[in-house]
Amino acid sequence: MNDAFSSACPCCLPNRGLSRRQFLCTTAAGVAAAPALASGVIGSAEAAPRAQAGRPILIKGGCVLSLDRAVGDFEQADVLVEGKKITAVKPNISAPNAQVIDAKNRIVMPGLVDTHRHMWQGFLRNVLPDGSLEDYRNVVQRTFGAKMVPDDVYAADLLSALGAIDSGVTCILDWSHIGNSPEHSDACVKGLQESGIRAVFAYGAGQNESGRVMEIATSKYPGDIGRLRKQYFSSDDQLTTLYLAALGGSPEATFAQFKAARDVGARISIHVGVGEFGRNALLEKLDALKGLKDDTTYIHCCTLNDTEWKLIKDTGGTVSIAGYVETLMGHGNPPVQKAIDLGIRPSLSVDVETSVPNDFFTQMRTVLSLQKNEVWARRLGGQKDAGKFLTAREVVEFATIEGARANGLDKKIGSLTPGKEADIIMLRTDLLNVLPINNAIGAVVTSMTAQNVDTVLIAGKVVKRNGKLVGVDMNRIAKLGRDAQARNYKAANVPDKRI
Repeated sequence: MNDAFSSACPCCLPNRGLSRRQFLCTTAAGVAAAPALASGVIGSAEAAPRAQAGRPILIKGGCVLSLDRAVGDFEQADVLVEGKKITAVKPNISAPNAQVIDAKNRIVMPGLVDTHRHMWQGFLRNVLPDGSLEDYRNVVQRTFGAKMVPDDVYAADLLSALGAIDSGVTCILDWSHIGNSPEHSDACVKGLQESGIRAVFAYGAGQNESGRVMEIATSKYPGDIGRLRKQYFSSDDQLTTLYLAALGGSPEATFAQFKAARDVGARISIHVGVGEFGRNALLEKLDALKGLKDDTTYIHCCTLNDTEWKLIKDTGGTVSIAGYVETLMGHGNPPVQKAIDLGIRPSLSVDVETSVPNDFFTQMRTVLSLQKNEVWARRLGGQKDAGKFLTAREVVEFATIEGARANGLDKKIGSLTPGKEADIIMLRTDLLNVLPINNAIGAVVTSMTAQNVDTVLIAGKVVKRNGKLVGVDMNRIAKLGRDAQARNYKAANVPDKRI
């Protein structure tokens, strides 16, 4: 967005004057809400997950943050969903045959988009709250990951995906470096598909005790990507799409992995610029092999050199930043300001639930505070061209439309734009952690948590309503997670203790 719009009130149409009401984004006055007992109101988690018999869904009377400059944002408006797609975003939509979702005291906005999460670790949440990157490699990858069986990763992916939906993440890239065998990859895909999330499956190498993962006899990485494409991803018009999670290594080995992806029309995601190891100028060497294109997302990027950053910019690559884990584990300073200085708008990611909260509100807050702190530090150091402060609105854009772009899906999702698919979240503004609302964008970034996520739609399907996941047997999910946890701990010979 241009600067003028980015700094405008988050609840007003472009070019409107600023008023106190335009900061509030509640629905107590203004457009009349739909009658509480109107026919077809979706009122419980047990309601039909998609419009009944082809009926549209009308999200009525919420504060709408479209994240689309052409559409604008509204203090109070409606969103009409027909089938999988958004067909209208404006006040006072008339849709007599629609099921109505009352959005009073709700912010209505695009679903959040995570561009990098290792979902095979779903039942290992918080197992390593104090660990460094080396601790993570030794404990999570080489101990637990090396001993996982397909049933484990199915449970982990399903658990992680449902947790993402519950916290308002509607699209996620599963950076799946648990390809110990083709059966492991199949199990991950099964978990993603069953969850109902919009997922990018980034097929990766496996895990073993030595860390020399290309020596895993049962792994077919990267060649198995051809089978995966044919078996699961023959169409791009589905909720699950295909990437390659590039392992890296030597420039020649990395280039070969890139080629395997491009041979089947898959985009690429790769970790670069991580700690001291990330100072190896890999991107310069890949560029010499003509390996850098606009189909690649670069994760972390903390210790890249200036030439590598320019190469990302010049070749049209996208960037994924996981600020919380980067500061926690020693990847290097999260390069939010570096990206902004170069005109690159990054996306955001959780990375590992073993050490990091699974919600995106934490990620947004972290990135905002890190960037502001860097600019303040520059100013305190006497630097005159210290850079501009990031705004809360820009951070929300990183978490939505920029995430969609990095996941190769910005034509489908990332904003409430008529014609795009209906990945929508509704956030409660009547809870004690946010009320009374003074600024909608500010509330989302500075105050909200997963408890504010009231309703979630993915491709027009209601998957969470009134704070509860729809059609999910939580007893079964809990048992799957506990069984996988116990099985994996035993196989890895790790004492199963909680304290």
